[in-house]
Amino acid sequence: MSGGQGLAEAASPSNRGLGRIWRGEVPTASTSGTQGLCSPGLLASAVSRSWLRIPQPSAMARGLPSAAHLARFCQKLNRLKPLEESSMETSLRRCLSTLDLTLLGVGGMVGSGLYVLTGTVAKDMAGPAVLVSFLVAAVASLLAALCYAEFGARVPRTGSAYLFTYVSMGEIWAFLIGWNVLLEYLIGGAAVARAWSGYLDAIFNHSIRNFTESHLGVWQMPFLAHYPDFLAAGILLVASAFVSCGARVSSWLNHTFSAISMIVILFIIVLGFILARPHNWSPEEGGFAPFGFSGILAGTATCFYAFVGFDVIAASSEEAKNPRWAVPTAIAISLGLAAGAYILVSTVLTLMVPWHSLDPDSALADAFYRRGYSWAGFIVAVGSICAMNTVLLSNLFSLPRIVYAMAADGLFFQVFARVHPRTQVPVVGILVFGVLMALLALLMDLEALVQFLSIGTLLAYTFVATSIIVLRFQKASPPSSPCLASPGPPAKKYDSFSDHIQLVGAAQTSMSEPGQLRPALKPFLGFLNGCSPGTAVAWALGILVASAISLACVLVFGNSELHLPRWGYVLLLAVSGTVFLFSLLVLGAHQQQKKQDTFQIPLVPLTPALSILLNLCLMLKLSYLTWLRFIIWLLVGLVVYFGYGIWHSKENQREPLELTTAHYVVFPSGSLEETVQAVQPASQAPVQESGCAE
Repeated sequence: MSGGQGLAEAASPSNRGLGRIWRGEVPTASTSGTQGLCSPGLLASAVSRSWLRIPQPSAMARGLPSAAHLARFCQKLNRLKPLEESSMETSLRRCLSTLDLTLLGVGGMVGSGLYVLTGTVAKDMAGPAVLVSFLVAAVASLLAALCYAEFGARVPRTGSAYLFTYVSMGEIWAFLIGWNVLLEYLIGGAAVARAWSGYLDAIFNHSIRNFTESHLGVWQMPFLAHYPDFLAAGILLVASAFVSCGARVSSWLNHTFSAISMIVILFIIVLGFILARPHNWSPEEGGFAPFGFSGILAGTATCFYAFVGFDVIAASSEEAKNPRWAVPTAIAISLGLAAGAYILVSTVLTLMVPWHSLDPDSALADAFYRRGYSWAGFIVAVGSICAMNTVLLSNLFSLPRIVYAMAADGLFFQVFARVHPRTQVPVVGILVFGVLMALLALLMDLEALVQFLSIGTLLAYTFVATSIIVLRFQKASPPSSPCLASPGPPAKKYDSFSDHIQLVGAAQTSMSEPGQLRPALKPFLGFLNGCSPGTAVAWALGILVASAISLACVLVFGNSELHLPRWGYVLLLAVSGTVFLFSLLVLGAHQQQKKQDTFQIPLVPLTPALSILLNLCLMLKLSYLTWLRFIIWLLVGLVVYFGYGIWHSKENQREPLELTTAHYVVFPSGSLEETVQAVQPASQAPVQESGCAE
């Protein structure tokens, strides 16, 4: 029996079930704009089963999945979302200017940390050198911010880290990033609301807390707060109501609170420099860096989280008027303003009073009180509350849009993809998650969960930085078409298969493309020139991430938990560092995508690689309990994904259900290329041909 007859019989109605087993569910190159060609080994295996009509061995008899089905399943997990760079169409309203995005970013970064974190780091970690800690942390945050800026300008869609991972890394990774960002915003918003109510309660001598405890008692249950915080829940519900009124209302509120906050910060800086005493940095008071270099680094790790919040700009890019210009500009300006505010405030704080006498809970208000300006404490309190309001608005603004992006792609429940026709915002997501956030602030003890903010954010930063490298060395996808024909010499087509024939790729193009070795380096790096386009880049990226993990483990645990001897520590450090640098050099030797009309990060792959290394080091510094809770949350997310997301994904709906077969095409040059085409009833063929003719 010939191979063509076998395939035709397998495609018949009576044998369609058996045909599905024989064909191994091999996806086509045109199945989705994102899947790419099958590997030769997988394709050959599927064709051999279809042509020879050999059923699966004993594993099939036992009802176990075949290797082809497992490969198909893995492809589902790693399918990519098509990169629609030029699309500006959206169901949301594009009404945010560069100023709106900038103030959103400033509001997300300059919050309660300015009024609490500066005093804590100065007294317990770095002393007056806290300004150096903030400076280094700002530079480290800039590495991640640049990655967000390039993606936000290139992909002007809401979704932030979730979307960036989806278009470059794969579906399951994107879902897990979105799942973690969701928890990050929930806990972050509830924690800020608790801090807001606590600060307001402190102004009134804790009368609100005393009243609540006297009427409802004190709770002594695990995971629950000592008393229900109705004030925190109330402010979240009110803020959710305002955010649901539309992006313009949210932007106007954020402008108001940000303006008041910036005026108060300017007041603190000016009056602080007037009251400055340089003697407070003298050796008599402990000097500028009393805790040394290690104290500055410890302070940097803490100060890094002060700059978390610029991703709200990338999450809002679908509502920006000119995202290609506005997103990178707003990220750069907002990060610069936040860094300037933190550095200058920490400078005047340690110049007004000695660093060792600071009150960590209310450092700024206490510093003015001790210098005889108690009235300034009221102004500081007003600025603190306004700054916390901006952070609340930032969280409530970003969270529903991340959920909206996931729901619009089919990975989350469709009800969250609904947009209000008048306000053009995802009102269901705003109200549902606003209520959830309010319940967390009302009932839960958030102190044990706050470290989730760190691990979720750092993981998102790591994936975005990795996605930048993937996207830069990825071949630009051509416009999708139902059928693509390339002119060329006539070719012979064979349906037969031989195990002794080795498949080879398509003819090489005359000009270098992304992922190929640079022409100038081909004489010196001939061993890389033999790899197919993208193979060396993929291996180098995998080695880069693995060596970054190894290097981070050595840097974090080498002198403490591992108890390595000096020579062992130096050896591991040298080996990991050498492999890390070698993988960077291999990546740098290949061509990258060059785009003149959008912002691109300089020094790729060095900039994202440094961001990956820094994020991994900070993640490894977190406690093992944080990692345990993080793993449990990931497992819950996997249940949601495999129970709902993988079946309702929009990319899943694009995949055709018809049978597939394979042909081998031998070109005049002697190269052999595999192609995949669908087996369809003859009645459908004219329809497709007419579609292509159009």
